[in-house]
Amino acid sequence: MPATNTQRHLPGNATLPDTRDVVVSIEGLNKFYGAYHVLHDIELNVREGERIVLCGPSGSGKSTLIRCINRLEIAEKGHIRVNDTDLALDTRQAAQVRSEIGMVFQHFNLFPHMSVLQNCMLAPMSVRGLSRKEAQELGRFYLNKVGIENQADKFPSQLSGGQQQRVAIARALCMKPKIMLFDEPTSALDPEMVAEVLDVLVKLADTGMTMLCVTHEMGFARQVAERVLFLDGGRIIEDSPPEAFFNNPQSPRAQSFLAQILH
Repeated sequence: MPATNTQRHLPGNATLPDTRDVVVSIEGLNKFYGAYHVLHDIELNVREGERIVLCGPSGSGKSTLIRCINRLEIAEKGHIRVNDTDLALDTRQAAQVRSEIGMVFQHFNLFPHMSVLQNCMLAPMSVRGLSRKEAQELGRFYLNKVGIENQADKFPSQLSGGQQQRVAIARALCMKPKIMLFDEPTSALDPEMVAEVLDVLVKLADTGMTMLCVTHEMGFARQVAERVLFLDGGRIIEDSPPEAFFNNPQSPRAQSFLAQILH
């Protein structure tokens, strides 16, 4: 998909034309739960390597939006295209593109009857067709990347919450995704475990991975995000660089939200 001529924000007030390709294009997206209108006319382009944080009050549609991107939720109206492929199509190409979108959830969703390493091996073997040896090597590689290879033979119940979430990140990376989605990856953790997971996300961002992350960790947003999307009532109210969003939010709703969360 060709890049369009938008601005890439740099530290300070400098901007450059952003020539990176658009990898996710969302047009006119609407999502309903029965009579409840969850997402209203969402328009969003995500560029290759871009790091976007989604924030907003509970019930604002943040999690629903990223779950629509990998079709865990099906939007009733609008289009989502990833690498120029409409994910709503029931085609081999659409299935292939969906397999290149990684997802890490609030709750870790590890298989309790499998070891840490087996959790990481399952999808590469069943979806990608890797041999057991190849999947083992891949699993150990990414467990090492998240600093937890020494726990490979343990079961999830033997790990702390922070360790389990790092395993969940490694498991997603084993599919070698081109885009990573994170749905409040630290909100189920004890406070002392949050930092170890955020550290992994910061290192992942430094690799150039395209990332969309729903989080209330505003320090992480300041450090990592290129853009902050503020959602309220199922609409994107603000879309700006973190420096602008945190220092000069434009909408009264965003001002109120930041006043509560940054006290």
